[in-house]
Amino acid sequence: MAAVAANCVIGVDLGGTKMLAAAVDESLGVHHRAQRPSGDLPLAELLDRLAELVEEAAAEAPGEVLGVGFGIPAIINRPEGIVAASPHLPLEGVRFQALMAERLDRPVVIDNDGNCTMLAEWRHGVARGASDALMITVGTGIGGGIVANGEMVRGSTGGGAEIGHMVVDIDGPPCRCPGHGHYEWYASGRAIGRAGEDAAERNPDSALGQAQAAGQEITGALVTEFAHDGDEDSIAAIALVGERLGLGMVSLVNIFNPEVIAIGGGAVAAGDLLLGPAREVVETQALPSMRSAVRIVPAEFGADAGLIGAATLAFEELPPK
Repeated sequence: MAAVAANCVIGVDLGGTKMLAAAVDESLGVHHRAQRPSGDLPLAELLDRLAELVEEAAAEAPGEVLGVGFGIPAIINRPEGIVAASPHLPLEGVRFQALMAERLDRPVVIDNDGNCTMLAEWRHGVARGASDALMITVGTGIGGGIVANGEMVRGSTGGGAEIGHMVVDIDGPPCRCPGHGHYEWYASGRAIGRAGEDAAERNPDSALGQAQAAGQEITGALVTEFAHDGDEDSIAAIALVGERLGLGMVSLVNIFNPEVIAIGGGAVAAGDLLLGPAREVVETQALPSMRSAVRIVPAEFGADAGLIGAATLAFEELPPK
């Protein structure tokens, strides 16, 4: 007897520099990841590329595709399906849900990308069963998700977990949002790249310095690669960003008193080189009764957390067929 094909959805994790999509079945099996760059695209081209990405993933789905879930690095007006604010992509004011549903001829649901990663880890991952939990996604910027008293926190206008825009230095660099001195400037994947650039300039003979002299872009991924190979300057650059990541966590721990903080996003590839210093700061700076209650752990789904979360959103909110 032939096996019955499982229902699937397409989960899409839209980031500031890349977009990722895959067909996800009801057992959270991920089929055929498809990826494209997303940065510096005009709106029409961005939407076209997203549609191509979704159709590529749908073509490899092992069952009927019920619809598409999008995680977007923006403040989302979910009742209207509108992107209310979007510092990283040209989506502000766009009726994204309706536009993509029309382009794809499929049902579409949308949410903030940090909320999607939180949903994945809360429903299925390291925060499963927790009544109070936080998600911090460390990628191009910093996103977040919050569960408090067993409920997702989205806020009155959909911006309830914009952790990356916490002000940590009022005199710091400007953000696109606008604002100054935000957490994501100091503790994101781009921050690792900037720390690597500083290290390269201080020590031109180092691996980072030689890479810079050869014309390589010093990115967070490159610094992480060098750090895993034992380069001391790269290790120190990641540790500095890890300490800053931890300082933001101190405020979050003191405010929300979570049981678990899950760390996702591309920068989690640095592992304990990043999370070790962050944990040390929390252990020394957060209120004792709260720091003793919290676990700071990598997201179970790693870089797939946003994709799995977008798929989970689709399974939960789209009607079954």
